[in-house]
Amino acid sequence: MMTFFARLVRYLFWILVVSWSVSLLRRLVNRMAVSTVKNDVPMDVPNDAVTQKLVRDPICGMHLAEGLAVAQREGGEVIYFCSEACREKFAEVPKKFAANA
Repeated sequence: MMTFFARLVRYLFWILVVSWSVSLLRRLVNRMAVSTVKNDVPMDVPNDAVTQKLVRDPICGMHLAEGLAVAQREGGEVIYFCSEACREKFAEVPKKFAANA
C-alpha cells in the first residue's frame, strides 16, 4: 500500500514538473512573438479607406482604395494611380494606357 502512494506522489510530481516546463516554454514563445510584432512599422492607412470603393491603376493594374490613390483629371475623366511613378509613366504616353483605365 505504501508503494502505491509513493508511486502516486512521484507521478503527480512529474506531472507538475512537465506542466510547469510547458508553461515556461509557452511564455518564452509568446514573448518572442510579441517582440517581433512590436518591431513592425504600422502602416498609416486612413480609417475610411476600407469602406471606400476600389479603383484600378491603368499602368500596373493594381487595385486600391480611392482615398489612397493618386488622382489625375484627363479629358473630363478622373484616372487613379497607385504611385507617382505610375502617374508619370502614364503622362509620357497616355494613349497607350487609355484602354486600361
